[in-house]
Amino acid sequence: MEKIYIICVDDQRDVLSSVLRDLRPFSEWTILEECESADEALDVLHDLEITEKPLGLIVCDHIMPGTLGVDFLAKVEKSRHFRHVKKILMTGQATHQDTINAINFAKIDAYIEKPWDGEKLRETVRRLLTEYVFDVGMDPLPYRSVLDPDTFMARTRSAGFSD
Repeated sequence: MEKIYIICVDDQRDVLSSVLRDLRPFSEWTILEECESADEALDVLHDLEITEKPLGLIVCDHIMPGTLGVDFLAKVEKSRHFRHVKKILMTGQATHQDTINAINFAKIDAYIEKPWDGEKLRETVRRLLTEYVFDVGMDPLPYRSVLDPDTFMARTRSAGFSD
């Protein structure tokens, strides 16, 4: 089973550490990359593109120095190479317009308010990674024990694999 990358972006080290701690249960089948800025995340994206590694998810803070999370995720959305990447925006400080931009331009898959509930974050990540596996055409069977069962069943039924 090929490991799927998750990039976590937050300029506050303690928040980034908390997100990574909450996502640790996924480390068996993912590789967690931590970035303290959008620029650092762009470097990781470049490396993943060159090595053709699967990037399934980006979890990104919104208010960061230099680049807003929405702007960074909108840039990722425009990339042909990362068109299937799932995106979570985490913030406690977004304006109404920021939220509209996140949906319209960054096409985020989930919006999570800070402070977050770790279990809800894990449920969202599991669901989005399950969608990613199907969206990119990976064989879901090796991942079945770690994928979201409801999403797995819905996707296999819609693909004509029902029991």
